Amino acid sequence: MRFPRSWAAAIAALCLPLSILSSTAARAQTAGASGAAATVQTARYDFEDGTAQGWAPRGSGVSVQVVPDAAHSGGASLLTTGRTETWHGASVTPPLEKGVTYTITAYARLAPGTPDTTIALTVQRTPDGGETTYERVGAATVTATGWTEISGTYSFATESPDLQLYAESTDATAAFHLDDITITSDTEPGRSGVTSDFETGTTQGRSPRASATLTVTGDQAHGGTRGLLTTGRSASWDGPALSVLGKMAKGSKYTLSVWVRLGAGTAEGELGLSVERRLNGTASYDRVAAPTAVAAGGWTELKGSYTLAHDVDFLSVYVESPSGTFPFHLDDFTLAYVPAKPVQTDIPAVKDVLPFDVGAAAGRAQTLGEHSELLARHFDSLTPGNALEWDATEPREGEFTFAESDYLVDHALRNGMKVRGHTLAWHSQTPDWVFKDGDRDLTATPADKALLLKRLTDHIRAVMGRYKGKIGTWDVVNEVVDENRPDGMRRSPWFTITGYDFIRTAFRVARQVDPAARLVLNDYNTELPRKRRAVYDLVRRLRAEGVPIDAVGHQVHVNIEYPAAAEIEKTIELFAGLGVDQQVTELDVSVYTDFVSSYATVPAEVLAEQGHRYKEIFDVFRRQASHLSSVTLWGLADDDTWLSSFPITRLDPPLLFDDELQAKPAYWGVVDPARLPPLTRRLDVPQGTVRIDGARERQWDLLPGTPVARVGAVAARFQARWSAAGLAVLAEVDDGTRDRADTVTLRLGGAERVVKRDTGATWYRTAAVKDGYRAEALLPAAAAPGGTLLFELVARDATSGARTSWTGELTLTPAVKLTSAAKGTPVVDGVPDALWTKAPEVTTATWVQGGGGATAKVRALWDAGHLYVLARVTDAHLSEESQNAWEQDSVEIFADPGNGKTKGYDDDDGQYRVSFTGRQTVGGTFDAAGVRDNLVSAAKTVPGGYVVEASIALPTITPSAGDLLGFDVQVNDATGPARTAVVTWNDSSGRSYSSTAGWGVLELGR
Repeated sequence: MRFPRSWAAAIAALCLPLSILSSTAARAQTAGASGAAATVQTARYDFEDGTAQGWAPRGSGVSVQVVPDAAHSGGASLLTTGRTETWHGASVTPPLEKGVTYTITAYARLAPGTPDTTIALTVQRTPDGGETTYERVGAATVTATGWTEISGTYSFATESPDLQLYAESTDATAAFHLDDITITSDTEPGRSGVTSDFETGTTQGRSPRASATLTVTGDQAHGGTRGLLTTGRSASWDGPALSVLGKMAKGSKYTLSVWVRLGAGTAEGELGLSVERRLNGTASYDRVAAPTAVAAGGWTELKGSYTLAHDVDFLSVYVESPSGTFPFHLDDFTLAYVPAKPVQTDIPAVKDVLPFDVGAAAGRAQTLGEHSELLARHFDSLTPGNALEWDATEPREGEFTFAESDYLVDHALRNGMKVRGHTLAWHSQTPDWVFKDGDRDLTATPADKALLLKRLTDHIRAVMGRYKGKIGTWDVVNEVVDENRPDGMRRSPWFTITGYDFIRTAFRVARQVDPAARLVLNDYNTELPRKRRAVYDLVRRLRAEGVPIDAVGHQVHVNIEYPAAAEIEKTIELFAGLGVDQQVTELDVSVYTDFVSSYATVPAEVLAEQGHRYKEIFDVFRRQASHLSSVTLWGLADDDTWLSSFPITRLDPPLLFDDELQAKPAYWGVVDPARLPPLTRRLDVPQGTVRIDGARERQWDLLPGTPVARVGAVAARFQARWSAAGLAVLAEVDDGTRDRADTVTLRLGGAERVVKRDTGATWYRTAAVKDGYRAEALLPAAAAPGGTLLFELVARDATSGARTSWTGELTLTPAVKLTSAAKGTPVVDGVPDALWTKAPEVTTATWVQGGGGATAKVRALWDAGHLYVLARVTDAHLSEESQNAWEQDSVEIFADPGNGKTKGYDDDDGQYRVSFTGRQTVGGTFDAAGVRDNLVSAAKTVPGGYVVEASIALPTITPSAGDLLGFDVQVNDATGPARTAVVTWNDSSGRSYSSTAGWGVLELGR
């Protein structure tokens, strides 16, 4: 990702030009028979690119320029003129580390007609908190008739952030050339790291990026007695910066960490850790740790990894905020080199075991060192990450920048890899100017529409045209569908200004530019039923018009549990009917099922579960290989993934290779599932009584079936209920072969029982269903709330011998509560209509926090587009003193139109909170974008409590009698600024805000 900043000229003037840091791969081997250590080249300045490569004038009136009229080697050198003092000359900030001994060599020659004189290389150094010193490196008598070598060794032992290497002369006016300046050492640069604890009482090399004031203070410290306070910031990006030039080597990986705390008087704020790098005056910005909410009154760690992937002549790390100029403290900074592990060469290459192309999204960092080796070994396709996005390729109208995309495309082609172009038209990462005419926003007028489509056409012609014959597949339009809209279309500026024409135009122009390229419509969540249908309808419609959509791209950003692999397969099978190619374009598997949980270290059992999840998904891909041309992972390894900062900052390793580029269970799930560690799944089983008759009664409809992944031609779903009679199991098996020898084997504890298709017994019944059969069985079990049972289900297809199984631990939980909503449309004003008496009343009595406090009596109504909820709360003391909405006296209504019972939220699941004063807060997926406008409510205080009346829109379903909704109600009881009790109707987990799995069920009545 890119984070541009606007820099004033005055700020730029504060930054001295610095030297180019070479790759650690640039090593001059000097070892001979004696086994001497290899020398490592840290920097080289040869001026062959026509720039001063960071060298700048030292002294007033001095000029430095690259000239072609003299050179030690090549065709250029650096000429210094205009000197009037002996110390005048040319200077650079060198990439030198404390404790390392360097050899510094330069070649010098005087300008024609200049008398012989001595030229010296000198270091000006200011130790942290000390006085400036001047230390001679080497000197020689130089003439105008030839080149003279100047060389010497140099090291320093005290942290010294202000370093300058410069050339000076005993003749105050001598003009001289410099060329082929090298800095080498006998040790690897960029490995010593940096630590800062401010216990010295100095800023330890930090300086403000603009006008901020940096003060070492004893008021706050994370460790020790001192920390660094930043005040007086002029912009969100202004703050303490530390030069790390020479502390990082190109191609090497580092971990960075710093502890931050909000300054006095600041109640809330976000801070992040970033790197600024420059080359020849061009600045770029890389995120290390995404902006994170800093807890008031405490310290928060900002931590991330970073690989230096570019040549630089300036490199600094700094703390910034996404907005605001509030003060903050920082302490205990570390930058540590991460030694690279060799890439495993004794394991199969991923690309060699799959029947389709397999690719990875990659940036420049993944083309260096061990990353590059891993990429080339396992993948035969590359997607250049963000490098082909509009903001990267055309940040200003008509000004194209292709350096990064050229580099990545050329790297792929040199390594025999195909390239996927991502993406030509998207609502995100498109510069603002695209949708403006000067300062005016474009609107849906004919003139504005024509202007926008012209810009789109020009952009596609320029970008696609550049890579014609090099990039064979393009994501032409990306994420244009919004299944929550009646027409299924995202209301992006593209659509609001042009309607469907931007899609038509993009594909038709792309076909004209490169008739041989495969053109893709790409979107996410296509494995979910509503999104699947919306994308399908769009593609079918446009192809019927002749729009040249060759392929559909399925992003497949999923998690370790949801959605079921069977839903991915349904999607591929559906689109196969359109005759389009299909590609999986951005695959990863999060280890989290919600948007709030976080691991300090991901447990091994979770990584094993991820491996089995990858197996299930790639089983689908292999079965559907005739409809898939490629599968692309959205990243190379876990050390660089967008999920580390989305939807929140957390540790989330979603790929096949770990932080050290080593194969993990996810890899084995793809390449050789036999090497996966065993997996014991876990499932909550509620109390419930059912008839064992092979029929699906209402009790089974309260929860969705737990999927048992397809193997060959057989797949299944199952549920269980416990009672005093034992454990009841319902299994629905997909098996179209209709063989009486098909079986479902049930193992509970040490006992095994076998259900045979099309037969029955006293303890089980079966029934035929479409494409399979249903089995219902009762197993003897000693069941009690909170108990656990070891359980295995195996479904076997006798015709093919295929078998699929689920093995896990069942936890026995209370029954799922069911209530109903009467049909009717009340007035939502906080004064209950008589209509409410039609609805059954339930009471919140499941204590999540505390054992007593405010409770509510709740009723529900529904009509063609809404759910209505009335909560009468008994609460003698009402408070909104807390700044946190959930710690105020309030009612929370949870609604899942699909009753999915997932461990996360779908985009139409909502948490609707109404305080006793009527204050609303809405929670849902990401920023609750799909549900935040659904709530209308009113609240009134009454003697002994308050009343909340709410209307919740249900735009994603057409409600009808008999439908089941996931539903719950929670009452938060506040005492002063603290929440002292929480009670729900059904969910006892305390995680209703992040998971729908524990909610009750609401049936829509007549």
